[in-house]
Amino acid sequence: MRFLLTTAFALAALPAAGAPVLGTPVDCELGNDCYIQNYVDHDANNGYTDFTCGGLSYDGHKGTDFALPSLTAMQMGVDVLASAGGVVTGIRDGMDDIAFTADREDAIRGRDCGNGVVVAHGDGWETQYCHMKKGSVAVESGDKVSTGQRLGEVGLSGRTQFPHLHISLRQDGRVVDPFAPTITTGVDQCGASSDESLWADPLAYRAGGLIRIGFETGIPSYSDVKSGVAGDAEIGVQAEALVVFALGFGSRAGDVLDITISGPTGEILSQSITLEKSQAQYFRATGRRTPSRGWPKGSYIGTVTLTRGGHLLDQTTAPVSLK
Repeated sequence: MRFLLTTAFALAALPAAGAPVLGTPVDCELGNDCYIQNYVDHDANNGYTDFTCGGLSYDGHKGTDFALPSLTAMQMGVDVLASAGGVVTGIRDGMDDIAFTADREDAIRGRDCGNGVVVAHGDGWETQYCHMKKGSVAVESGDKVSTGQRLGEVGLSGRTQFPHLHISLRQDGRVVDPFAPTITTGVDQCGASSDESLWADPLAYRAGGLIRIGFETGIPSYSDVKSGVAGDAEIGVQAEALVVFALGFGSRAGDVLDITISGPTGEILSQSITLEKSQAQYFRATGRRTPSRGWPKGSYIGTVTLTRGGHLLDQTTAPVSLK
């Protein structure tokens, strides 16, 4: 069966009439149990910029990445939905859900999209859905689908290092950014207004944020944080330490993480961490060793606040019970 790839298409100028109005392509709540990691690259040269002239993209990126907070969330299952009605013109399934590393280059060559679906919407418009979970693709070529119909599940197949859905919108083979369809993405244009969006329900832009936070009894490994293994709801009062970790995305040099822990006797930790560089994803952790008498029993709250240039970007809390 034919399956279109994203890597060989030019970037679009002004989209023609008949552009589809798009529904959200993942069955999750943005900002709560999923988030947008990357947008279409609007830099024509070797750098990258998203449609706001911000940095949530990478060089040559031709779609929008709806990401899950962990491998655990992926394994539980998050549906991929058709953003607009149309006819399925290509599918692929059967590729393993394995994070990409350099030694897997030959294994995915020509199949960067991983498992996925292409849907044609008429007038030359089509959407492509990539990195879907192995065995989840629920449609066949030639099927008619409606907006919101289940196509499969978010996965980790193809060229990706985190579970997400990559969706590309094209018109006559040229990439169109649904957040900024009226600007020419290949000639260093950005800064589109929100009313230009092709999304049926406006999707708020987040210039960076917190993916998840939690408590542990020591500094967890980055792999455990990303997978979802890290994070305890209950900790013993004589545990080695009381640690809060934070997983974030879209950092910029100078961003500040303020981390506090409070318990039955009040605040027991307050630390400010300044991030040193831009990163697609990052992880930080801090805590206190357990006093010799142990921690008082009861409920504790960890709070992580992310600011940029003195302005609040995100804030989230996590509870833990000490018994």
